[in-house]
Amino acid sequence: MTYPSKKSRAFPLSLLALLVAGPAAAFEVQVGDTKASVYGYAKLDLIYDVDADLGNTVNRANIRLDGEPGPDGHTTLHAFQSRLGVSTATPTRMGEVKTTLEGDFFGNGGGNFRLRHAYGEWNGITAGQTWSNFGGLLGMSPTIDFTPQPGQGNAGRQAQLRYTLGGFSAALEDPGNLGKNLTVAAPDSAKNTLPDLTLRYQGTAGALSYGASALLREIEYYRQASDSDENALGWGLNLEAAYKLTDGITLRGSLTHGDGIGGYLEGSPAGPGYLDPASGAVETIEASGGTAGITVKAGPGAATLGYGIARASLDEAVNAGAAGFGGASTDTFEAIHLNYLWSPVGPVSYGVEVSHHRRGLHDGRDGDATRLQAMVMYRF
Repeated sequence: MTYPSKKSRAFPLSLLALLVAGPAAAFEVQVGDTKASVYGYAKLDLIYDVDADLGNTVNRANIRLDGEPGPDGHTTLHAFQSRLGVSTATPTRMGEVKTTLEGDFFGNGGGNFRLRHAYGEWNGITAGQTWSNFGGLLGMSPTIDFTPQPGQGNAGRQAQLRYTLGGFSAALEDPGNLGKNLTVAAPDSAKNTLPDLTLRYQGTAGALSYGASALLREIEYYRQASDSDENALGWGLNLEAAYKLTDGITLRGSLTHGDGIGGYLEGSPAGPGYLDPASGAVETIEASGGTAGITVKAGPGAATLGYGIARASLDEAVNAGAAGFGGASTDTFEAIHLNYLWSPVGPVSYGVEVSHHRRGLHDGRDGDATRLQAMVMYRF
């Protein structure tokens, strides 16, 4: 599924592989040398949570543990994912300048307009807010719910400065956005001295599309007792691929691992690190994840089965008695999605989905929840 030109990158993560729809139209205006396009969609989500209420988009922390009392059966209808965007393209004697400005209505959990993308591109330089350079969309199976599969490299939107040359890209990204800051009690304070560094290479080999990403970050806080900065190095690696097995079958998958990776792992159950209560040193938390999915064209649309898991290693934090960590700490999120998406005409799309979500604790307890969801989307 692509929009013309720039709008292909603005298509929502949750409907990345809406394979059955044709290119979306847009309103285009020529002003001097600049071509401006207005695009977007209106989307209705119809949700029934069989167990706990998971929210407007799946909030994994809301999954109740087995045996935990609480109300079951919750219906939600909303249109918060609906969005509006403007892109421009201006030719110059030194290359084309492109810009994108886009927002939706998922601000504060739903109901308020918020900024999604705001960036420009020129001669390989991207500046502004857009998808993180760590992780990507290749290993991501389409989901109707706005929350993507856990376990993949988080392609969340980051303020950044990026340079791209061919299939390689390097970026300096906002260090305080994707689950970076430590939980620090006053008078100490978390701080961000250096931007996060992300590197990525993406390419193709026949029917295979692949990507590899790396992350380096500093995790730091100011310790008043010693009037010093305490820090540790965090890192992450991500591999992802999509393989077109036949004209009607596409396979996808990803693997992500890191130490201090935090929110750069989608659905990470823990932050990047903790403070050792004895020494005050910053200790990083290891986390890993993976996804797998298959999409099969069937009838007027396509069916997708996808699985994802994200897990954090909390043994050291729990054994050290670090603040906020104990047997009741969540260390695993897991999800399975099965959906069918189709489009009777180009700008109109429908979908139905069942998803099952699991939350596991460090002490072995767990719980699960099932969501039924449908959507209607009109694009322009």
